[in-house]
Amino acid sequence: MTPGGRRAGGRASRGQARGVIVLAGEDQNDCQILAELIRAHRPDLSETAKLVRINDPVRLRRKSGAELAAAVKTLAGKARAKALRERADLLGFVVHEDLDGYADAGYDRIRKALADELGRQCPQFRTALALAAWESESWLLLFPDAFPQVRPRWKVPAKLLDKDTGRIRDAKEELKRGLGLPVFRESDGPAVAREALTLRLIPSPRGSNRSYDDFVGDLTGWS
Repeated sequence: MTPGGRRAGGRASRGQARGVIVLAGEDQNDCQILAELIRAHRPDLSETAKLVRINDPVRLRRKSGAELAAAVKTLAGKARAKALRERADLLGFVVHEDLDGYADAGYDRIRKALADELGRQCPQFRTALALAAWESESWLLLFPDAFPQVRPRWKVPAKLLDKDTGRIRDAKEELKRGLGLPVFRESDGPAVAREALTLRLIPSPRGSNRSYDDFVGDLTGWS
């Protein structure tokens, strides 16, 4: 049941799943990282709700006006359709996009525009924005002790530790250069996030990242 008492996915039937949280991101790796973060910050929901993904890549940050409204309408419609296919209530919709930039005034403008449009079009269910500055790998740097759990030879360089990771330009390339062999790949990101969850690192990040804090704030604000 959504906070307002309405069922976003239609009337429940006997044996219906209790709910789904739909993830939309740039690719599958990003959505898998998001899923681990949601499990850490909202175990109350993730233990009873299924986390599912829609395949459409998110491309919202450069849109505005009618173009943004149309793009959000498409994504939200697919989230609702996913819940219907799962025969479950749509409990939440999480949208990810790499910002490829700093959490500055431009970030604030983009985030407000997207949040306002999501709120306007999706009043029946909870939403959260994961606008990663610079990218998802910047968020993973908040949990450096997870990396050697994935590859024993990996060690996050000291220059990347305990920093504002949203100020590290192109964290992905920094990890490729700095971790050692084997070279870090985007597909390693979900494994790092899983280890961070297993080791209970996520509640106590090392360093800071305002875009990550904003995402967590959205999640914790879900009633």
